[in-house]
Amino acid sequence: MKNIFQIYKTDLLNIAKVPTGLLLMVALAILPSVYAWVNLKAMWDPYGNTSGIKIAVTSKDEGASAKGKTFNIGSEVISSLHDNHKLGWTFVDEEEALHGVERGDYYASLIIPADFSGKIASVLEGNPQKPEIIYTVNEKVNAVAPKITEKGASSVTTQISENFIRTVSDTVLSRMKELGLEFEAQLPTIRKIESRIFELEKRLPEIEGVGNRALEIEQKLPEIREKGDKIVRLEQQIPEIDKAGDAVLKIEERWPQIEDAAGELLLIQEKLPDIQRAADRVTELDQNFYKVEDALNKAVDDTRKAGEITSAALDALPKLEAIAVDGGAFADGLQSFLQNNDAAFQALIPVVKQNLILMQQTADDVTEITEQLQDANLDPKPFLAVLGFAADRLTTAVNVLDRQIDLFTRLNKYLPKAPLTDNIERLSAVRSNFTQQIEQIRAIVTAVQNGEKPAKDIVSSLNKLSKEASMALGSILSKYDSEIVPNVTKALDQILSVAKNSAEVLRTLKDKLPDIKGILQDAQAGIQFAASGLEALQQDLPQIRAKIHEAAEAVQTKMGQFTEALNAAAPFIRNDLPKVGQKVHQAADFVRNDLPEAEEELRKVADLYQTKFPEVESAVHQVADMVRDDLPQLEDAVHKAADEIRKVEGEGSIAELLNWLQNDMTKESDFLANPVLIQEVKKYPIPNYGSAMSPFYTTLSLWVGAMLLVSLMRVEVEDPEGIVYKSYEIYFGRMCIFLTIGFFQALIVSLGDFFILGTYVVHKFWFVVFAILISAVFVTITYTLVSVFGNIGKGIAIIFLVLQFSSSGGTFPVSTAATFFQKLNPFVPFTYAVGAMREAVGGILLSAVLKDVLFLIVFIAVCYVVALALKKPLSGYTKRVAEKARQTKLIS
Repeated sequence: MKNIFQIYKTDLLNIAKVPTGLLLMVALAILPSVYAWVNLKAMWDPYGNTSGIKIAVTSKDEGASAKGKTFNIGSEVISSLHDNHKLGWTFVDEEEALHGVERGDYYASLIIPADFSGKIASVLEGNPQKPEIIYTVNEKVNAVAPKITEKGASSVTTQISENFIRTVSDTVLSRMKELGLEFEAQLPTIRKIESRIFELEKRLPEIEGVGNRALEIEQKLPEIREKGDKIVRLEQQIPEIDKAGDAVLKIEERWPQIEDAAGELLLIQEKLPDIQRAADRVTELDQNFYKVEDALNKAVDDTRKAGEITSAALDALPKLEAIAVDGGAFADGLQSFLQNNDAAFQALIPVVKQNLILMQQTADDVTEITEQLQDANLDPKPFLAVLGFAADRLTTAVNVLDRQIDLFTRLNKYLPKAPLTDNIERLSAVRSNFTQQIEQIRAIVTAVQNGEKPAKDIVSSLNKLSKEASMALGSILSKYDSEIVPNVTKALDQILSVAKNSAEVLRTLKDKLPDIKGILQDAQAGIQFAASGLEALQQDLPQIRAKIHEAAEAVQTKMGQFTEALNAAAPFIRNDLPKVGQKVHQAADFVRNDLPEAEEELRKVADLYQTKFPEVESAVHQVADMVRDDLPQLEDAVHKAADEIRKVEGEGSIAELLNWLQNDMTKESDFLANPVLIQEVKKYPIPNYGSAMSPFYTTLSLWVGAMLLVSLMRVEVEDPEGIVYKSYEIYFGRMCIFLTIGFFQALIVSLGDFFILGTYVVHKFWFVVFAILISAVFVTITYTLVSVFGNIGKGIAIIFLVLQFSSSGGTFPVSTAATFFQKLNPFVPFTYAVGAMREAVGGILLSAVLKDVLFLIVFIAVCYVVALALKKPLSGYTKRVAEKARQTKLIS
């Protein structure tokens, strides 16, 4: 303990001896406070100064009329906003509003369309349409301003809605009041209706008895209708009866012919065996007819195909003749051209090689440019022209490669085993490489033109691509004379050989064409003649087949019936036909003498039934339906109406309704427009935003102060002569001076919050005490990290600050942060430091404060355990790391 106090005393004396050191300590004590005060002052009351947030307002509303009243909601909104100074409402035309938002002159704009009032008035026309206000916001200008402008836009729509509800409800309620006056005037008439309903209720039993009798009559209607229908049906059959009578007379007239036909049937019966043999022959022909069809169809198909082939050949013959005439001359010219211009084809070989050399040189130029661009101190602007030239050369090279690949592909077709395939693939890879180089050069040029340094990875990638392209082209050139040239020469020789052979074939064909044409014309004439005959026969064949089949079926199905019927009719003709003749004569006498009078009586009865019975039946059904369907409802409605009248008369509800209709319309309209009021109760009220944020920024400044201490002050102690300090003595001894300065940092920032900024704090004393405790915790944490881990500890302290900033809930609620920061919240000291300071600002809740203070003390205890356990074992490693850092001549 003595040595610890000695170290602390020595540190105080050393500071006092050096004025500059003393001044530095004072600065270290004051600087964190300045950080907190500047931030708190900047955001002291951000929402009390929103009149500078400009919002463009434009009304294009053309107005509307309803119920004889003309109104313009857009003009009313503009008028009300002139008196609203919460936001910077600016009244401009539509074009200025939209351009102003786009340029950032206005944070947002509100445009009221031309049909705004018209759509509001549509609710009174039975087809309501919701009006719209076009709200445009530029969120790029500021992150918070759009939220404020959105609140302003919402307040405008809320105001319009309240006014609309108030106006509509006032109109409706006024109309209801008028209805109340009309209702009161009609009250005597209502009383008369009540007495009539009571009288009708007394007579309901008599009405029900009449209805039951109507139901009985309706039940007997089917019987009556059935009998009447029989008469009608019989009357409807009179024409048929007349026809039957005429038929009987005709039969009587032709009876002699019938008797003659019966004699003929007896003769046919004797010839039945001969008829049966003819029927069998027809059936046999029908069963084998398919063979004729198959043979004919095959002949037609073959003839048609032959005709198509011959016609196609004749159609193509003129083309063949032209090819033979022109082709012979072309083949001769081609052969002469190839022989005379063989040197031109041979000159192609060195040109291709020269192109490959130029492309390799282009790749090497790009490599040289990129190596110069990799120099970090070099100004890239002078290279813009060189880069543009390189991009143009690469683009030209890509086009040359396309033609080179196409040439090798065509020549490769004339060579066995396609020996140029490998070179084609390599050239395709080089083409892809050049395309990538062009894209990356353009990216570098764009960056330089924008005043930026080209990305290092793009320059490195471009350098790598250019080297790969140069190597690939070099590989192709190394084998060009030994492999590519022989293969190209062989392909050119093969093309010349094919041209010579083509010329000889065309000359032979020209001599044979007249013979071929004559043969084809003769064949076509014969085919056409055969096809016309076969097609005519084929068209008639279905009819022939149908007739034969019909005859066969008729013979098969009816021959037996015919034989059976004929055998059965023969005895009837011999025995019963004479008796039938007698009956026919008797029926004919009745038709001539008695039938006309009977028909006349039947028509009279049927006419009476058809004209009168439907009216009677309809009336009975209507009465019965009313009894079944309407009478119970009528009785129920009468009883209910009477009961309701008694109830109303008993409770005096009519008077109450009149009183309600004549209420104060203004109060009721205001209630409908604002049915619910919010009663705000502020628990732990804080008057301004700066005071509410003081716990967070005060806490943050104390951590910044602790970081400044470990950054500017040494944590190691030089051993005086004759004394060797232990590691824990050094730790606690030097910590004392850190805690002393941290104490003054906390005291200055907390008192400055009161007396400089005027921060609202309920418990000022505890605010200062908590600030001193928090400073001690933060100094202990940062000092322990640097004392145990050296410069690595400073990095850990910075990381710790970043993590706490998002996970403590100091600005936004921690529930709005990512899941990682929500889980980290209970394990960082910022959480409890900000919590304790908030208790002092708003009002202390003892359980919450005790929890925050307890956890802050736990963080101090954890630091002591870490320091005592690790400082001595890690001291050697920390010194070696510090020595290596000093060797860089950059890190102390």
